[in-house]
Amino acid sequence: MPKIIFIDKSGKNKSAEVDAGLSVMEGAIQNDIPGIDADCGGAMACATCHVYVEEKWLDKIPKAEDAEIDMIDMAHEPKKNSRLSCQIIMNNDLDGLIVTTPEKQS
Repeated sequence: MPKIIFIDKSGKNKSAEVDAGLSVMEGAIQNDIPGIDADCGGAMACATCHVYVEEKWLDKIPKAEDAEIDMIDMAHEPKKNSRLSCQIIMNNDLDGLIVTTPEKQS
């Protein structure tokens, strides 16, 4: 089971094992990770599951599609490594993935 390391705005981290095939957002919700609201439940209709993906992982996840990019534009303080955690599907190659939650969600 792959593990995700979630880092919050204060720099504290919490790791969580997440079943392959689930999204980073689903893993966050199942493991009570603060900072990921997921108001739309993963329908990509909001940006409240916005995270910053550590740079070294960006080439290991699929590129964001146009609809995700449009949603990220509405997120609080988007950056070049911003992603919606509902759109990152976990697999064994992503074991150890590191994401940081923003200061607040939009």
